[in-house]
Amino acid sequence: MPYFDTASAAPLHPVARQALLASLDEGWADPARLHREGRRARMLLDAAREAAAEAVGCRPDELVFTPSGTRAVHAGVSGALAGRRRVGDRLVVSAVEHSCVLHAGEAHAAAGGSVAEVPVGRSGAVDPEVFAAALDARTALACLQSANHEVGTEQPVAEVAAACRAAGVPLLVDAAQSLGWAPVPEGWSLLAASAHKWGGPAGVGLLAVRKGVRFAPQGPADERESGRAPGFENLPAIVAAAASLRAVRAEAAAEAARLRGLVDRIRARVPELVPGVEVVGDPVRRLPHLVTFSCLYVDGEALLHELDREGFSVSSGSSCTSSTLTPSHVLRAMGVLSEGNVRVSLPAGTSAEEVDRFLAVLPGAVAALRDRSGAFGPPAAAVAPAPGTLLVDALGRRCPIPVIELAKVFGSVPVGGTVTVLSDDEAARLDIPAWCEMRGQEYVGEEPSPKGGTAYVVRRLS
Repeated sequence: MPYFDTASAAPLHPVARQALLASLDEGWADPARLHREGRRARMLLDAAREAAAEAVGCRPDELVFTPSGTRAVHAGVSGALAGRRRVGDRLVVSAVEHSCVLHAGEAHAAAGGSVAEVPVGRSGAVDPEVFAAALDARTALACLQSANHEVGTEQPVAEVAAACRAAGVPLLVDAAQSLGWAPVPEGWSLLAASAHKWGGPAGVGLLAVRKGVRFAPQGPADERESGRAPGFENLPAIVAAAASLRAVRAEAAAEAARLRGLVDRIRARVPELVPGVEVVGDPVRRLPHLVTFSCLYVDGEALLHELDREGFSVSSGSSCTSSTLTPSHVLRAMGVLSEGNVRVSLPAGTSAEEVDRFLAVLPGAVAALRDRSGAFGPPAAAVAPAPGTLLVDALGRRCPIPVIELAKVFGSVPVGGTVTVLSDDEAARLDIPAWCEMRGQEYVGEEPSPKGGTAYVVRRLS
């Protein structure tokens, strides 16, 4: 069964498995002790730190291991903010950061600090000049991911790092998605990553803090990991994480070129095979193994289940697959279609045959769901409050129904006429404008509806 969700968690690399098993026998003792077993464990820990630091591009004494990538981010954000509290309390982040960064920002705001979100364009990348403009005299820390976890877009880290350096602001880079592929460009002050993203075991993160960065670890501390990650180290997992990072980086150049070709094929063929598809993310400046697209008139959760039945494991940023009933904050910030969203992230070793089979299965899966939803059936009842206008009531109906009903009746109004869709589904705020963008129609805007929810107005241009 092809596993196409390595952006969530990569399969355990063979080198990680070998290192894990070997260190279970050799690395079980306390590396802080001076006896023979402790010294042996310490040697393993030091070797793992040196290997990881070499891959990151920092000194070994600048890097600590944490229980997860999320803990690394939280420790990095809180420690840097506390270390620079005399400068100010402003935290600057991009609008598409991983949720762990945004959660750290929420905690900072709840404690009385301020958070500024830098917007992104439709490709998902920040504009370095806009990011630089967000840095002021009270900015204590800036955060920018190296590459986006949902759409694969690489961020202009070098340019933003230069702007942060000029402003005297440390930059924390979340490198979870990219570290297995290449080093992060120079200029960062703090860096966080997670082993399960590159084929290491889950439960290991790393945090690097450059010398000279003011940093004050928060919470109870002990003597382990420079006081930045208290508690007994999971040494076998750390050794496996460092060994696998070195291994995947040695293979990265060749495998990236091969997977980029497969992803290029998906990016080109999906819109040809399936009508009403938007491929999102930067087509060039992106991770080599990841592609995301959204399908009109399809429920995202249903599409994931359909593909799973066909033997393909993928993920989605659609609101339909979320317990929050809101679309992915990444897709929302980009202003792209969220319904029927599919993220394909290929693991190392994926074959061309597997990709071709995915491309053969996808059109039928989407067509079956559209038939089932009645996307191309008769329209729901619509009223005409005035000549050349239609009103569609989709209150109480979740994605993708509001957009489906809009599409069904749109041809019934003359050119220049409008359709107003009433919806209380948060995804409609993103998907109706995205539908207009894809169809070349005018999105007039939104206003509160007297019946509840929101009224979205679309004008027919052709």
